[in-house]
Amino acid sequence: MASFSESDRGRSKVATVLRVTSGNFLEMFDFFLFGFYATHIAKTFFPGENAYASLMLTFATFGAGFLMRPLGAIFLGAYVDRIGRRRGLIVTLTIMAAGTILIAFVPGHQTIGLAAPALVLIGRLLQGFSAGVELGGVSVYLAEMATPGRKGFYVSWQSGSQQVAVMAAAIIGYALNHSLTPGQMGDWGWRIPFFIGCAIVPFLFYIRRSLEETQEFLHRKVRPSTSEIFATLGRNWKIVVLGMLLVAMTTISFYTITVYTPTFGKAVLKLSDTDSLLITFCTALSNLFWLPVMGALSDRIGRKPLLIVFSALTLLTAYPALAWLVGHVSFGNMLIVLLWLSFLYGSYNGAMVVALTEVVPAQVRTAGFSLAYSLATAFFGGFTPLVSTWLIEQTENRAAPGIWMAFGGACGLVATLVIYRGSAVRARAAALGVAG
Repeated sequence: MASFSESDRGRSKVATVLRVTSGNFLEMFDFFLFGFYATHIAKTFFPGENAYASLMLTFATFGAGFLMRPLGAIFLGAYVDRIGRRRGLIVTLTIMAAGTILIAFVPGHQTIGLAAPALVLIGRLLQGFSAGVELGGVSVYLAEMATPGRKGFYVSWQSGSQQVAVMAAAIIGYALNHSLTPGQMGDWGWRIPFFIGCAIVPFLFYIRRSLEETQEFLHRKVRPSTSEIFATLGRNWKIVVLGMLLVAMTTISFYTITVYTPTFGKAVLKLSDTDSLLITFCTALSNLFWLPVMGALSDRIGRKPLLIVFSALTLLTAYPALAWLVGHVSFGNMLIVLLWLSFLYGSYNGAMVVALTEVVPAQVRTAGFSLAYSLATAFFGGFTPLVSTWLIEQTENRAAPGIWMAFGGACGLVATLVIYRGSAVRARAAALGVAG
């Protein structure tokens, strides 16, 4: 009987992880689509004689959504810390769905003129505002429902759900590229994946509404007001800044090897759409493997060793790997390089996300985590496609995105060393539940 009860609890945990990460799936699904179909979106909403300028406007719109993330982190994060994880996650899904639907159905520039790019921008801003707390809310929920000693493993599925979204988007894109002509894809085919994203919204609402509030939040006797949460964030601004640098490595790496990879493969390396999609799918599959493996490993050996090793490896190897690739362009070589970068990203992020939930004060855990993550995404990750495109154009070096990734590795390494420095800091971290 005890065995049955234990098995039943295991199934319940799995179901809870699936329900809570559903919104993450929608967010990353749409973000990846925007990056992969950037050239088609540029022609539809930002037409111009200069293809480079048109693509830059598209990536600027993509990045603008990330500027809303800190606002979402502050206001929605405080809301979640005050009223609860479950209700907050339903609100974020509602806002995210509104932005997704708007982008999917906006007519092109030829039909409604300047209103087209304006409405797409509004859609991206809504998505960014929601995403500002979505990752934090999901990570905190997973951390609070995790079984003792397995927090790293459970929290890693926040990022794991994003990889599933990338793989789903890549499969859909692969099918469309084999079913439609390039002209059809440019005219209307690129919208089909966005319509699919809209179609799954009701299902995501259904499964997320069945979430229960975390026991840790229910047992909390004092629930701070919004003003008290803001004041606590202000007092802990150093942790927020260090958390932002910690996340910089993750967000730059992730958007380089997933969202920007299809454009890099097509526009820079001149590989086919199919090749770029297959590589992106394999990269996401690799991410999905390494994230929980390294999250579980961080439960055993601590967060600090993994963060130091893999941020340093990124700093040292990202640019040489891409430099070798652009000198020996082929499908196989690009796959090798992207799998290496995936190993670095997944190993670092498997430890980083749970570490961030542990160093932020509990009473502002959602708002603090979300603000640090959102600032990193706004200043670093969200503009990765834009920065990468600009670096290549300015330096005439096709491996230049590796410089940006190396910078992310440096940020992660410095933040890790500062956060875990000295016996006093380690003692404080241990009191908050940090291994390392």
